[in-house]
Amino acid sequence: MPSRILSFRRSHLPSPRDHKSQADHTESLADIIDTGDQRRHTAAMDIFHFGSKDKRQGTSGHSTPKGKGSPSIAPAKAARLEIEMESPPCVFYGGSNSSGALFSGQLRLIVTEPEGRLTSINMECKGITVTKKPVSKDCPDCINRISVLKSWNFITEPTTYSRGTHHLPFSYLLPGHLPATTHSPLANIDYSLEAKAVIAFADTITLHHPLRVQRALQPSPDKQSVRIFPPTNLTINVIHAPIIHPIGSFLVQFRMNGVVNKERDAQTRWRIRKLDWRIDEHTRNISPACIKHAHKVGGEGKGQQHEDIRIIGSDAIKKGWKTDFDVVGGGQIEMEFPAQIRPGCNPVCDVDSPTGLVTTHSLIIEVIVAEEHAKNVSVRHAVPTGAARVLRTQFKVMLTERGGLGVSWDEEIPPMYEDVPFSPPGYKTMMTDYVGEELPVPPEEDLEHMEIRD
Repeated sequence: MPSRILSFRRSHLPSPRDHKSQADHTESLADIIDTGDQRRHTAAMDIFHFGSKDKRQGTSGHSTPKGKGSPSIAPAKAARLEIEMESPPCVFYGGSNSSGALFSGQLRLIVTEPEGRLTSINMECKGITVTKKPVSKDCPDCINRISVLKSWNFITEPTTYSRGTHHLPFSYLLPGHLPATTHSPLANIDYSLEAKAVIAFADTITLHHPLRVQRALQPSPDKQSVRIFPPTNLTINVIHAPIIHPIGSFLVQFRMNGVVNKERDAQTRWRIRKLDWRIDEHTRNISPACIKHAHKVGGEGKGQQHEDIRIIGSDAIKKGWKTDFDVVGGGQIEMEFPAQIRPGCNPVCDVDSPTGLVTTHSLIIEVIVAEEHAKNVSVRHAVPTGAARVLRTQFKVMLTERGGLGVSWDEEIPPMYEDVPFSPPGYKTMMTDYVGEELPVPPEEDLEHMEIRD
């Protein structure tokens, strides 16, 4: 660019009248030259500072895309903990008077360094209750209640372990009165094993292992219930299973009596138009208050009660019953239908916890009946009277897990010493002389002779 400007000045000499315009033109060209030099200087400085600029941008986090940076690698620990359960799942067989559930396992200490010196190794079995509607939503003491059921101290003094896996056995009998693991809309009840190992001159290793506890009630005979609906003569007889399960259906036998009221010339009778059934889950929980927020509920030791009702299974039946108006005793209508819990609704088994969580279930049946009038001469030509009734009744059912082929721990253990009966009397091996009357010796001719042949 400067060479071109010099040649331009040599070939075009300025005239006096064009001196002013040429001066202005030269001034503008000088500005262009300065601008070009500044641009080149800026570009050179940018190239010089390119690495440091990118480095600064990478440090500030603006140039590096989110999630594509180099991952941070955590330092390897000298040891780790694992839990291996050896017993079957924890199941309480029976109600609150159950003998409990026995579980056992091994806490495995895996040392990755040539040697590891540990100052303490302990583990706790905890029961955790979490309230979903606490008195104060930001207070951890109002939300969580933790109780330690059992604790193990595997070492009492600093111990050095070599590289490899070291087994620490443990076992515990969960009392049968404890509530099972529950996840309800108002509160949760969980059990867990919390292990902790302290390494000398290093950090602490922790392990959380959830422990699921279930309860299974033994099947019982079907329950028969009778309901009366005055001022009518209608009675409902229902036979159903008192214990139901989250998976599977159960049969309900329904019979209605007293559907016909006969007079001298005519009769009044009831017909079923529709039958609805549903299974309600009723949950009630008391949210206790901590010491700081006890004034909100009226003092220490009190709490707020919350209730939740939801439908976990329902159906409407509009046909399938059998009507017989000629049965002695006022006629009857009978039917049988299956009932079950809706899949995917995550039902909560019956629980009655000392912490205040109570869950119950009910089978509710609603029957819509319509009244009609007919003459005894032509009973087939009945005329609806326009009167109708809704008969509603409910029956208590218990929702529990299936027991399967499992048995309680106290029924599968070998018998104790005190349970073994006395053994039969033993026989003496010592021979004694006969004391008594002399035995008669038969004559020789009365004895049978035996021949021995080779």
